[in-house]
Amino acid sequence: MRTMKHLAGVVLLSLALFSCSGSVNADNAINPQMEEQVLQIIRKHPEVILESVQAYQKQQQDDQRKAQQSFIQTLQQNPKVVIGKSPTKGATQSKAVLVEFSDFQCPYCATASKTLKQFMTKHSSNVTLVYKHFPLTSIHAQALPAAKAAWAAGEQGKFWEFHDALFAQQQKLGETFYVETAKKLGLEMERFNRDRTGQAVETAIAADVDLAEKLGIEGTPFFVMNGRTFSGAVELAELETTLAQVK
Repeated sequence: MRTMKHLAGVVLLSLALFSCSGSVNADNAINPQMEEQVLQIIRKHPEVILESVQAYQKQQQDDQRKAQQSFIQTLQQNPKVVIGKSPTKGATQSKAVLVEFSDFQCPYCATASKTLKQFMTKHSSNVTLVYKHFPLTSIHAQALPAAKAAWAAGEQGKFWEFHDALFAQQQKLGETFYVETAKKLGLEMERFNRDRTGQAVETAIAADVDLAEKLGIEGTPFFVMNGRTFSGAVELAELETTLAQVK
């Protein structure tokens, strides 16, 4: 153990030297000799790096588990805090609150939206559905623009109508479709364009993304309903079973 700590210290010290000593020249090139020394340490004792990575991953998992527990507890005890200014539909107040993290370009989210529509049609009087934006921008180029457009529509009371249009015609996502949909919904276009490009929409979506990341959510759709989590294209039966337990 003492050797491990010593080796880890050497690696960290070497890396520190790379960043703050004369080992870095004016072009920010790493001293080849110093780099080779660190690489030799890693080659001879890869367990040092492995242990560090495992410890980091465990810490991340612990933090995410605690964040989820805190989120679920708040959702059960004071749902208004979780809901915030997010779009909702269904009951204005209820024991059953279903929080959805979704991406408008995600095909599984489009499938889930159909299931949710069935579920909410049946339980609109005793379930509150909350939408949280989680655009996966690294794989879905239109996820963020679509989220911004939906948010802007929400500023004029048309979030869910815009939401439904985006999922119903997911293959058409793009600037032309956003403008056409806004016009069909009778939105005031100058305000719509201003809202979807302003700072407020950036802040709102960033807050949702930050929450999703703190909870350790890695994909969409993801759902939380009174102490239980679901991921992927959730089945109607799963939602019904969870709701029955809430009652």
